[in-house]
Amino acid sequence: MMLVLVSCNSNMVKSEYRATDGGSWNKDDVLEFTFSELDTVQEHDLFINVRNDETFPYNNLFLIAELNFPDGNTVTDTLEYEMALPDGTWLGKGYGSLKESKLWYKENIVFPTSGVYTLRVSHAMRKNGSVNGVINLEGITDVGFEIVKK
Repeated sequence: MMLVLVSCNSNMVKSEYRATDGGSWNKDDVLEFTFSELDTVQEHDLFINVRNDETFPYNNLFLIAELNFPDGNTVTDTLEYEMALPDGTWLGKGYGSLKESKLWYKENIVFPTSGVYTLRVSHAMRKNGSVNGVINLEGITDVGFEIVKK
């Protein structure tokens, strides 16, 4: 049984989470993750992981992700993820009130340069018809990332 559990995660390179402040993610709270010592030839999949509870009031989630490379290049993406079905059923995995969603960010990415990479993630949620963003996004308890070898 232990061999099966270990072999399931053999392609995992890195996984890390940051907790939000009491289950509320402030729009100015940019969560930053650094990683290094990656294979510069191997393709990887990069995910953004989000944990939410039943107080998250939306069906979707808008994020701004910024990936900084050691050579100074930066790639910034605005991302939208579906978090619940129209009937309100959560799409994430988990039992009880906490759900975890593994969201595709970059597929088949090669980290071409040795050095420190930085991933910065912030939310970009707005209410319909409102120009101003949601200040405190309720229901997001943790945000993280995961790198998996192809």
